[in-house]
Amino acid sequence: MTPRSTARHWARVAVPAAVTGVLLTLAVVPASAEPDTPAEPATAAEAAQAVADTARQIEALGEQVNDAELALAGLQATADDAGRAADAADAQVAALQPQVHAIVVSGFVDGVPSGLETVLTSGSADEMLARWSTINQLTSHTDAVLGQLTAAQQAAAAARATADQAQADATASLSALQTQQAELQTQLAAYQADYARLAAPQREAVTTAVGGPELSAASMADAASAAPAAAPSEAAATAIQTALAQVGKPYVVGADGPDGFDCSGLTQFAYAAAGISLPHSSRAQSGLGAPVSRADLQPGDLVFYYSPVSHVGLYIGNGQMVHASVSGRPVAVTSVDQRGYAGARRVA
Repeated sequence: MTPRSTARHWARVAVPAAVTGVLLTLAVVPASAEPDTPAEPATAAEAAQAVADTARQIEALGEQVNDAELALAGLQATADDAGRAADAADAQVAALQPQVHAIVVSGFVDGVPSGLETVLTSGSADEMLARWSTINQLTSHTDAVLGQLTAAQQAAAAARATADQAQADATASLSALQTQQAELQTQLAAYQADYARLAAPQREAVTTAVGGPELSAASMADAASAAPAAAPSEAAATAIQTALAQVGKPYVVGADGPDGFDCSGLTQFAYAAAGISLPHSSRAQSGLGAPVSRADLQPGDLVFYYSPVSHVGLYIGNGQMVHASVSGRPVAVTSVDQRGYAGARRVA
């Protein structure tokens, strides 16, 4: 990204430290405490819960990074507008320069002849009147041109200052965003290492806690064939078909396809196929369309989780949704009824 724009700085987002290294001391089964031991080691279930909590934090931070990228794009657009306004103001100043030059050459910048001088140097009354009229016209023209030049110079200076400040603000915003992205990658690497150290039952517990129960291949195939037909509109049907075609592709923080997705990247990708543009942000998507109650959900509705919103899925009917949920688990179909449900919106 090459920023040029305006006034919002991104504060670094703090997240609780990932549980890096903690699991090195965790037993897969509860351990007996020795005499005088201050506390027992955490259980395998507690270890899995800690990793699941970290997974949710990482997804929330990832969506905050998406928000920051959207805002930075807005800053860049504002900076581009400010730059164009500054260029136009500079061009107006340049366009007045030939007129100013002509006035200087004619000698009217330093003053016009006095009335007595006009009389004394005129050969006749008619010549005097003609010269006097010309002098008055030139004086009015000079005042007008110099007034325009002054106004144009002031406008150009203000526009250029605005453009320069917009560029500086966007540069600072980009720097803060890059710091945020680096922090996210550090947290993600820690999570992946901790997840890998869990035993298989605990890994399954983590993915189920964060991503919901995964359906069998047969159940997902049934959903893929039934859901588009149940959609209330062609756009919703197209979005559902597109999303379901991504099942099995990896969850990738910040990705919007076609080889990997995060949650809002998947819904954005799905609706783009239907000609509907969604922002790459679960929070921003939660403000679109019309609100829908849980009882009135229809295939194609966007369903949101947590407060503030940090996860989104695409409802496909029969109490199910397709979503990209957590690192280590691919795009999948699961129940819409899980922890943190926060509401739904209809965008098609």
